Amino acid sequence: MERLRAVRPGDRVAVLSPSWPAPAYFPDVHERALERIRDELGLVPVEYATTRRDATPEDRAADLHRAFGDPSIRAVFATIGGDDQITVLRHLDPAVMTADPKPFFGYSDNTNLLTWLSFHGVEAVHGGSTQVHLGPGPAVDHEQMTSLRAALFGGDVELAPVAGTWDNGVPWDSPEVFTARPAVEPAEPWTWAGPSRVVTGPTWGGNIEILQWTLSVSRYVRPVEEYAGHVLLLEASEERPSAAEVFYILRSLGERGILAECPALLWARPHAGDREPRPSAADAARVRAEQREAVLRAVSAYHPEMVVVLDVDFGHTCPQWLLPYGGRVTVDAVDRRIVAHFDRG
Repeated sequence: MERLRAVRPGDRVAVLSPSWPAPAYFPDVHERALERIRDELGLVPVEYATTRRDATPEDRAADLHRAFGDPSIRAVFATIGGDDQITVLRHLDPAVMTADPKPFFGYSDNTNLLTWLSFHGVEAVHGGSTQVHLGPGPAVDHEQMTSLRAALFGGDVELAPVAGTWDNGVPWDSPEVFTARPAVEPAEPWTWAGPSRVVTGPTWGGNIEILQWTLSVSRYVRPVEEYAGHVLLLEASEERPSAAEVFYILRSLGERGILAECPALLWARPHAGDREPRPSAADAARVRAEQREAVLRAVSAYHPEMVVVLDVDFGHTCPQWLLPYGGRVTVDAVDRRIVAHFDRG
Protein backbone atom coordinates (compact mmCIF):
# COMPACT_ATOMS: atom_id res chain seq x y z
CA MET A 1 0.00 0.00 0.00
CA GLU A 2 1.07 3.58 -0.64
CA ARG A 3 2.41 5.28 2.47
CA LEU A 4 0.08 7.97 3.79
CA ARG A 5 1.29 11.53 4.12
CA ALA A 6 1.64 12.85 7.66
CA VAL A 7 -1.01 15.32 8.75
CA ARG A 8 0.44 18.66 9.85
CA PRO A 9 -0.80 21.21 12.42
CA GLY A 10 -3.21 23.60 10.76
CA ASP A 11 -4.41 21.05 8.19
CA ARG A 12 -8.10 20.69 7.41
CA VAL A 13 -9.75 17.36 8.31
CA ALA A 14 -13.19 16.09 7.32
CA VAL A 15 -15.75 15.03 9.93
CA LEU A 16 -18.70 13.23 8.40
CA SER A 17 -21.32 10.54 9.01
CA PRO A 18 -21.08 7.73 6.44
CA SER A 19 -23.38 5.60 8.64
CA TRP A 20 -25.64 6.93 11.43
CA PRO A 21 -25.70 10.76 11.90
CA ALA A 22 -25.22 10.85 15.67
CA PRO A 23 -24.47 14.61 15.62
CA ALA A 24 -28.07 15.25 14.54
CA TYR A 25 -29.30 13.73 17.81
CA PHE A 26 -26.49 14.70 20.20
CA PRO A 27 -25.12 17.97 18.80
CA ASP A 28 -23.44 19.11 22.02
CA VAL A 29 -21.20 16.03 22.09
CA HIS A 30 -20.37 16.59 18.43
CA GLU A 31 -19.47 20.23 19.04
CA ARG A 32 -17.15 19.24 21.89
CA ALA A 33 -15.41 16.75 19.57
CA LEU A 34 -14.87 19.49 17.00
CA GLU A 35 -13.52 21.76 19.73
CA ARG A 36 -10.99 19.13 20.80
CA ILE A 37 -9.86 18.55 17.21
CA ARG A 38 -9.15 22.28 17.00
CA ASP A 39 -7.68 22.88 20.46
CA GLU A 40 -5.86 19.63 21.28
CA LEU A 41 -4.77 18.51 17.81
CA GLY A 42 -4.32 21.89 16.15
CA LEU A 43 -6.42 20.88 13.14
CA VAL A 44 -9.34 22.50 11.34
CA PRO A 45 -12.47 20.28 11.30
CA VAL A 46 -14.70 20.57 8.24
CA GLU A 47 -18.29 19.30 8.30
CA TYR A 48 -20.21 18.05 5.30
CA ALA A 49 -23.86 18.19 4.29
CA THR A 50 -24.83 14.79 5.71
CA THR A 51 -22.83 14.98 8.97
CA ARG A 52 -25.94 16.00 10.94
CA ARG A 53 -28.65 14.67 8.64
CA ASP A 54 -30.32 11.33 7.93
CA ALA A 55 -29.25 10.88 4.31
CA THR A 56 -29.46 8.46 1.43
CA PRO A 57 -26.51 6.19 0.61
CA GLU A 58 -25.97 8.25 -2.54
CA ASP A 59 -25.71 11.51 -0.58
CA ARG A 60 -23.33 9.98 1.96
CA ALA A 61 -21.16 8.66 -0.86
CA ALA A 62 -21.14 12.14 -2.40
CA ASP A 63 -19.80 13.60 0.85
CA LEU A 64 -17.06 10.96 0.92
CA HIS A 65 -16.16 11.92 -2.65
CA ARG A 66 -15.98 15.59 -1.64
CA ALA A 67 -13.76 14.83 1.36
CA PHE A 68 -11.37 12.42 -0.37
CA GLY A 69 -11.34 14.49 -3.55
CA ASP A 70 -10.43 17.78 -1.83
CA PRO A 71 -6.62 18.15 -1.74
CA SER A 72 -6.87 20.52 1.23
CA ILE A 73 -8.45 17.77 3.38
CA ARG A 74 -5.71 15.63 4.93
CA ALA A 75 -7.72 13.14 7.03
CA VAL A 76 -11.30 11.90 7.23
CA PHE A 77 -13.08 11.09 10.51
CA ALA A 78 -16.32 9.13 10.81
CA THR A 79 -18.47 10.46 13.62
CA ILE A 80 -19.73 6.98 14.56
CA GLY A 81 -20.78 3.63 13.08
CA GLY A 82 -24.28 2.41 12.34
CA ASP A 83 -25.81 -0.51 10.47
CA ASP A 84 -26.14 0.28 6.75
CA GLN A 85 -22.82 1.59 5.46
CA ILE A 86 -22.61 -1.42 3.16
CA THR A 87 -25.27 0.29 1.02
CA VAL A 88 -22.92 3.25 0.44
CA LEU A 89 -20.06 1.26 -1.08
CA ARG A 90 -21.54 0.65 -4.53
CA HIS A 91 -21.88 4.40 -5.01
CA LEU A 92 -18.17 5.07 -4.43
CA ASP A 93 -15.81 5.87 -7.30
CA PRO A 94 -12.38 4.31 -6.68
CA ALA A 95 -10.73 6.89 -8.93
CA VAL A 96 -11.93 9.70 -6.65
CA MET A 97 -11.30 7.90 -3.38
CA THR A 98 -7.75 6.73 -4.16
CA ALA A 99 -6.23 9.58 -6.16
CA ASP A 100 -5.02 11.38 -3.01
CA PRO A 101 -4.71 8.81 -0.18
CA LYS A 102 -5.42 10.17 3.28
CA PRO A 103 -6.17 8.39 6.59
CA PHE A 104 -9.77 7.44 7.26
CA PHE A 105 -10.68 6.90 10.93
CA GLY A 106 -13.50 4.57 12.00
CA TYR A 107 -14.53 1.19 13.35
CA SER A 108 -17.74 -0.84 13.88
CA ASP A 109 -19.95 -0.30 10.79
CA ASN A 110 -17.02 1.62 9.31
CA THR A 111 -15.41 -1.79 8.78
CA ASN A 112 -17.24 -1.54 5.45
CA LEU A 113 -15.14 1.46 4.41
CA LEU A 114 -11.97 0.05 5.95
CA THR A 115 -12.24 -3.14 3.89
CA TRP A 116 -13.25 -1.16 0.78
CA LEU A 117 -10.23 1.13 1.08
CA SER A 118 -7.92 -1.81 1.77
CA PHE A 119 -9.27 -3.61 -1.30
CA HIS A 120 -8.34 -0.54 -3.36
CA GLY A 121 -4.87 -0.22 -1.83
CA VAL A 122 -5.45 2.62 0.66
CA GLU A 123 -4.28 2.36 4.28
CA ALA A 124 -6.68 3.52 7.01
CA VAL A 125 -7.02 3.60 10.81
CA HIS A 126 -9.15 1.28 12.95
CA GLY A 127 -10.78 3.39 15.66
CA GLY A 128 -11.20 7.08 16.37
CA SER A 129 -14.88 7.81 15.78
CA THR A 130 -15.30 11.38 17.02
CA GLN A 131 -18.70 11.09 18.71
CA VAL A 132 -17.64 8.16 20.89
CA HIS A 133 -14.10 8.92 21.97
CA LEU A 134 -13.43 12.63 21.35
CA GLY A 135 -16.67 14.28 22.41
CA PRO A 136 -17.75 12.90 25.82
CA GLY A 137 -16.05 13.19 29.19
CA PRO A 138 -13.92 15.79 30.92
CA ALA A 139 -10.87 14.76 28.85
CA VAL A 140 -9.84 12.43 26.04
CA ASP A 141 -8.37 9.16 27.31
CA HIS A 142 -4.57 8.87 27.24
CA GLU A 143 -4.67 5.75 25.06
CA GLN A 144 -6.96 7.43 22.56
CA MET A 145 -5.00 10.66 22.27
CA THR A 146 -1.57 9.00 22.19
CA SER A 147 -2.46 6.65 19.36
CA LEU A 148 -4.57 9.29 17.57
CA ARG A 149 -1.61 11.66 17.44
CA ALA A 150 0.60 8.90 16.02
CA ALA A 151 -2.05 7.95 13.46
CA LEU A 152 -2.22 11.56 12.29
CA PHE A 153 1.36 12.75 12.57
CA GLY A 154 3.30 9.45 12.36
CA GLY A 155 5.30 7.28 14.73
CA ASP A 156 5.25 4.01 16.63
CA VAL A 157 2.97 3.34 19.60
CA GLU A 158 3.45 0.48 22.04
CA LEU A 159 0.09 -0.64 23.33
CA ALA A 160 -0.21 -1.34 27.04
CA PRO A 161 -2.92 -3.26 28.89
CA VAL A 162 -5.29 -0.99 30.80
CA ALA A 163 -6.04 -1.29 34.49
CA GLY A 164 -9.72 -0.37 34.18
CA THR A 165 -12.34 -0.53 31.44
CA TRP A 166 -15.96 0.41 30.74
CA ASP A 167 -18.43 -0.46 28.01
CA ASN A 168 -20.47 2.74 28.09
CA GLY A 169 -19.72 6.22 29.23
CA VAL A 170 -22.09 8.78 30.66
CA PRO A 171 -25.26 9.00 28.48
CA TRP A 172 -24.87 11.64 25.79
CA ASP A 173 -28.11 13.36 26.80
CA SER A 174 -27.02 13.65 30.44
CA PRO A 175 -26.11 17.10 31.83
CA GLU A 176 -22.97 15.42 33.23
CA VAL A 177 -21.72 14.12 29.86
CA PHE A 178 -18.73 16.51 29.91
CA THR A 179 -17.94 16.43 33.61
CA ALA A 180 -18.52 12.92 34.98
CA ARG A 181 -16.35 9.87 34.58
CA PRO A 182 -18.02 6.53 33.75
CA ALA A 183 -18.05 3.68 36.23
CA VAL A 184 -14.78 1.79 35.74
CA GLU A 185 -14.31 -1.92 36.36
CA PRO A 186 -11.03 -3.86 36.63
CA ALA A 187 -9.80 -5.05 33.24
CA GLU A 188 -8.69 -8.64 32.77
CA PRO A 189 -5.08 -8.85 31.56
CA TRP A 190 -4.39 -9.74 27.94
CA THR A 191 -4.24 -13.46 27.25
CA TRP A 192 -1.41 -14.69 25.01
CA ALA A 193 -1.63 -17.99 23.16
CA GLY A 194 0.33 -19.78 20.47
CA PRO A 195 4.06 -19.97 19.76
CA SER A 196 6.67 -17.59 21.17
CA ARG A 197 7.72 -15.69 18.06
CA VAL A 198 7.60 -12.20 16.62
CA VAL A 199 5.21 -11.28 13.80
CA THR A 200 5.23 -7.99 11.91
CA GLY A 201 2.74 -7.51 9.12
CA PRO A 202 -0.02 -5.41 7.61
CA THR A 203 -3.42 -5.61 9.25
CA TRP A 204 -6.87 -6.57 8.01
CA GLY A 205 -10.18 -7.42 9.68
CA GLY A 206 -12.43 -5.27 11.84
CA ASN A 207 -15.84 -5.90 13.33
CA ILE A 208 -16.75 -9.56 12.90
CA GLU A 209 -20.46 -8.98 12.26
CA ILE A 210 -19.63 -6.57 9.42
CA LEU A 211 -16.92 -8.87 8.08
CA GLN A 212 -19.58 -11.56 7.83
CA TRP A 213 -21.48 -9.27 5.44
CA THR A 214 -18.26 -8.53 3.55
CA LEU A 215 -17.54 -12.22 3.07
CA SER A 216 -21.09 -12.85 1.84
CA VAL A 217 -20.93 -9.98 -0.68
CA SER A 218 -17.33 -10.88 -1.61
CA ARG A 219 -16.81 -7.86 -3.86
CA TYR A 220 -14.17 -6.32 -1.61
CA VAL A 221 -12.29 -9.41 -0.44
CA ARG A 222 -9.00 -10.22 -2.15
CA PRO A 223 -7.89 -13.74 -3.12
CA VAL A 224 -7.05 -15.66 0.04
CA GLU A 225 -3.32 -15.92 -0.68
CA GLU A 226 -3.03 -12.12 -0.67
CA TYR A 227 -3.72 -12.13 3.09
CA ALA A 228 -0.56 -14.15 3.76
CA GLY A 229 1.47 -12.50 6.51
CA HIS A 230 -1.33 -10.24 7.71
CA VAL A 231 -2.15 -9.57 11.36
CA LEU A 232 -5.87 -10.07 11.84
CA LEU A 233 -7.71 -7.44 13.91
CA LEU A 234 -11.07 -8.82 15.03
CA GLU A 235 -13.66 -7.38 17.42
CA ALA A 236 -17.31 -7.81 18.36
CA SER A 237 -19.83 -4.98 18.57
CA GLU A 238 -22.17 -3.71 21.28
CA GLU A 239 -24.77 -6.11 19.83
CA ARG A 240 -22.86 -8.71 21.87
CA PRO A 241 -22.82 -11.74 19.59
CA SER A 242 -22.85 -14.97 21.54
CA ALA A 243 -19.76 -17.10 21.87
CA ALA A 244 -21.36 -19.53 19.43
CA GLU A 245 -21.82 -16.74 16.85
CA VAL A 246 -18.21 -15.66 17.36
CA PHE A 247 -17.05 -19.21 16.68
CA TYR A 248 -19.24 -19.54 13.58
CA ILE A 249 -17.88 -16.33 12.05
CA LEU A 250 -14.29 -17.32 12.76
CA ARG A 251 -15.08 -20.75 11.37
CA SER A 252 -16.18 -19.05 8.13
CA LEU A 253 -12.85 -17.20 8.02
CA GLY A 254 -11.17 -20.54 8.58
CA GLU A 255 -13.11 -22.33 5.87
CA ARG A 256 -12.32 -19.52 3.43
CA GLY A 257 -8.62 -20.06 4.24
CA ILE A 258 -7.95 -16.61 5.70
CA LEU A 259 -7.10 -17.81 9.23
CA ALA A 260 -4.46 -20.17 7.86
CA GLU A 261 -2.77 -17.34 5.94
CA CYS A 262 -2.48 -14.99 8.93
CA PRO A 263 0.36 -15.58 11.42
CA ALA A 264 -1.17 -13.46 14.20
CA LEU A 265 -4.55 -12.41 15.58
CA LEU A 266 -5.47 -9.58 17.92
CA TRP A 267 -8.90 -10.11 19.48
CA ALA A 268 -10.41 -6.99 21.05
CA ARG A 269 -11.78 -6.80 24.54
CA PRO A 270 -15.49 -7.43 23.83
CA HIS A 271 -18.36 -5.19 24.79
CA ALA A 272 -20.14 -7.01 27.60
CA GLY A 273 -23.06 -4.87 28.74
CA ASP A 274 -25.63 -2.18 28.06
CA ARG A 275 -26.37 0.80 30.28
CA GLU A 276 -29.62 -0.70 31.51
CA PRO A 277 -29.52 -3.20 33.03
CA ARG A 278 -25.84 -3.00 33.79
CA PRO A 279 -24.32 -6.50 34.07
CA SER A 280 -22.38 -7.44 37.15
CA ALA A 281 -18.60 -7.68 36.92
CA ALA A 282 -18.97 -11.45 37.14
CA ASP A 283 -21.41 -11.54 34.20
CA ALA A 284 -19.13 -9.34 32.10
CA ALA A 285 -16.15 -11.55 32.91
CA ARG A 286 -18.15 -14.61 31.90
CA VAL A 287 -19.05 -13.09 28.50
CA ARG A 288 -15.42 -12.29 27.81
CA ALA A 289 -14.22 -15.70 28.95
CA GLU A 290 -16.75 -17.46 26.70
CA GLN A 291 -15.63 -15.39 23.71
CA ARG A 292 -11.97 -16.13 24.46
CA GLU A 293 -12.74 -19.84 24.44
CA ALA A 294 -14.61 -19.53 21.13
CA VAL A 295 -11.73 -17.68 19.47
CA LEU A 296 -9.15 -20.18 20.67
CA ARG A 297 -11.32 -23.09 19.57
CA ALA A 298 -11.51 -21.71 16.03
CA VAL A 299 -7.78 -21.00 15.94
CA SER A 300 -7.03 -24.51 17.19
CA ALA A 301 -9.10 -25.97 14.37
CA TYR A 302 -7.72 -23.85 11.52
CA HIS A 303 -4.30 -22.45 12.48
CA PRO A 304 -2.88 -23.75 15.78
CA GLU A 305 0.49 -22.07 15.09
CA MET A 306 -1.08 -18.60 15.05
CA VAL A 307 0.09 -16.07 17.66
CA VAL A 308 -3.04 -14.84 19.45
CA VAL A 309 -3.57 -11.99 21.91
CA LEU A 310 -7.00 -11.74 23.52
CA ASP A 311 -8.82 -8.81 25.16
CA VAL A 312 -6.62 -6.15 23.55
CA ASP A 313 -8.08 -2.69 24.12
CA PHE A 314 -9.33 -1.64 20.69
CA GLY A 315 -12.71 -1.62 18.99
CA HIS A 316 -15.90 -1.36 21.08
CA THR A 317 -14.13 -0.76 24.35
CA CYS A 318 -12.94 2.12 26.49
CA PRO A 319 -10.18 3.15 26.68
CA GLN A 320 -9.45 2.49 23.00
CA TRP A 321 -6.12 2.14 21.22
CA LEU A 322 -6.16 3.05 17.51
CA LEU A 323 -4.45 0.64 15.11
CA PRO A 324 -3.27 0.86 11.51
CA TYR A 325 -5.59 -0.79 8.99
CA GLY A 326 -3.46 -2.02 6.12
CA GLY A 327 -0.41 -0.59 7.89
CA ARG A 328 2.03 -2.55 10.04
CA VAL A 329 1.66 -3.96 13.53
CA THR A 330 4.25 -5.99 15.44
CA VAL A 331 3.01 -8.77 17.72
CA ASP A 332 5.95 -9.91 19.85
CA ALA A 333 5.01 -13.08 21.72
CA VAL A 334 8.56 -13.42 23.09
CA ASP A 335 8.53 -10.20 25.11
CA ARG A 336 4.72 -9.90 25.01
CA ARG A 337 4.57 -6.54 23.30
CA ILE A 338 2.28 -5.05 20.65
CA VAL A 339 3.56 -2.10 18.62
CA ALA A 340 1.49 -0.14 16.09
CA HIS A 341 3.60 1.40 13.30
CA PHE A 342 2.00 4.50 11.81
CA ASP A 343 4.40 4.96 8.92
CA ARG A 344 3.86 8.38 7.38
CA GLY A 345 5.62 10.11 4.52
